Amino acid sequence: MTDIIETDAAAELRAEVAQLKEALAATTLLARRAADRGEVENLFNRYMFFHNAFLDERIIPLWVAEGTPGIRAQYTNAGVYTTWESVTRYHRGRPSPVGKLILHATTTPVIEVSGDGETARGVWIMAGTESGLTEPEQAATMPSDMYSPRDVQGKKVWAHWVWCKYAIDFLKQDGQWRIWRFRCFELARAPFEENWVSFGEKNQAAFDLDLMYFGDDGKPVFMPPADEPVQDASHPYSPSTVQQLQPEPPEPYATISEIDE
Repeated sequence: MTDIIETDAAAELRAEVAQLKEALAATTLLARRAADRGEVENLFNRYMFFHNAFLDERIIPLWVAEGTPGIRAQYTNAGVYTTWESVTRYHRGRPSPVGKLILHATTTPVIEVSGDGETARGVWIMAGTESGLTEPEQAATMPSDMYSPRDVQGKKVWAHWVWCKYAIDFLKQDGQWRIWRFRCFELARAPFEENWVSFGEKNQAAFDLDLMYFGDDGKPVFMPPADEPVQDASHPYSPSTVQQLQPEPPEPYATISEIDE
């Protein structure tokens, strides 16, 4: 009888240990996924802090390593960049002109880490301001409604509200999360003195242009030549259209192969 009791107790103990091991494994996985999500969010936040401070060269190491298959970036409807060199060229040589301000604040993240822990997907909404000064001769080559009515220091002023959405895929390399596939959807913008509805009506064509930024003295700088044409265009706000869910917030997924099929 004693042997039977001891056998039952040992069996119960083994079962309890097995349950504890299973619970520990699940808890460890949950903790790892939570840490991964936090690291991914920090990575994109660093991107935005550097970009706001005109330190885009510091963004380059946040991307996947040179030679990584599948790297891509799309910023406008002008084209898609599909090589490490063309993607990182966007971040090289960006000036920090006197009097220029960029303040992009990202919110509302939806981030999903893959079941295998190798990739992650996230979307963000951004609301911000962009402003600077342009020499009159440079301003004369641009649409006049981009500028404010009064000059500052003898220069034309551009001061815009801007709203965007981002959809980004991340890849873990050597234990570190890196930006892998990047998409910016500019939703709307408006000069400080004008509302986004009336400006949106006349600004539709701008989303298909390849203007990258205004450089020193407000000179326009255009995007590098794209590697591929856009297959899926962004749809900015227009008072004549209905809003679309673009991009779709990511759903839980096991591996990136599910998404890429």
